[in-house]
Amino acid sequence: MSPTVKAAFWMIGAITSFTLMAVAGRTVSNELDTFEIMLFRSLTGIVIVVGVAYYAGTWRQIGRDRLGLHATRNIFHFAGQNLWFYAITLIPLAQVFALEFTTPVWVILLSPLILKERLTGIGLLSAGIGFLGILIVARPDPANISVGLLAAAACAVFFALTAILTRKLTQTETITTILFYLTTMQAVFGLVFAGFDGDIAVPSLAALPWVIAIGCAGLLAHFCLTNALRIAPASVVMPIDFVRLPTIALVGMFLYNEPLELLVFVGAGLIFAANYLNITCAMRRQSAR
Repeated sequence: MSPTVKAAFWMIGAITSFTLMAVAGRTVSNELDTFEIMLFRSLTGIVIVVGVAYYAGTWRQIGRDRLGLHATRNIFHFAGQNLWFYAITLIPLAQVFALEFTTPVWVILLSPLILKERLTGIGLLSAGIGFLGILIVARPDPANISVGLLAAAACAVFFALTAILTRKLTQTETITTILFYLTTMQAVFGLVFAGFDGDIAVPSLAALPWVIAIGCAGLLAHFCLTNALRIAPASVVMPIDFVRLPTIALVGMFLYNEPLELLVFVGAGLIFAANYLNITCAMRRQSAR
């Protein structure tokens, strides 16, 4: 089996997991607020990460050398994930996913500030094309702008900050360490914010399987995506990942009667083109060295 086919199978797992997480998140939003969803998602994640770490023998890899960086990364991720769960309850799922695809554009713009990486002309062009796509998806007219759109757009910025700091952490930290602090720290954040009003809702028996599904799907999605990128280059994986948009658009149409808007696909296509242009040019520069 070719690496491309193997990567495609991993990406089917990632796309399915991301889609399941969106449906499960919207389903439990009637009972739980976003902080409570994050709390129970993180508790599920702790069980999975600790269990796998003991089984794989990687438990001893967990150290405390970069707790400050772990905390900063997880604050950004916690903010982004809460905004994502909030957005999926307010606007069509296709719009949320389209705006989430702008995360790499924000990585291009923010990396020079945080990682001191050089901003190239291609990077600026990619960012410009990506923002044109954002404008088409969001249609910034006072009549169209909503809290849901702003939340979806903001979550992409926080996910970009998360990705940049993850890149820094992977220089010294193992995947087990990163995932352990991801789940434990965000469980604490979720407990603090969910319990701020003195009332933490407990999922009902009907909602409990969906809550567990959110925790499992979140970890599984990133595991599948990581394996796809390990097998095949980003220029191969990314076009497959773009299938997430029509997939979630069809799910939204069949489950929630959400319209299939052409402008969302046009804008998302520009966002995809911007990301693809940046990735392919970066790979060419690397191969030329």
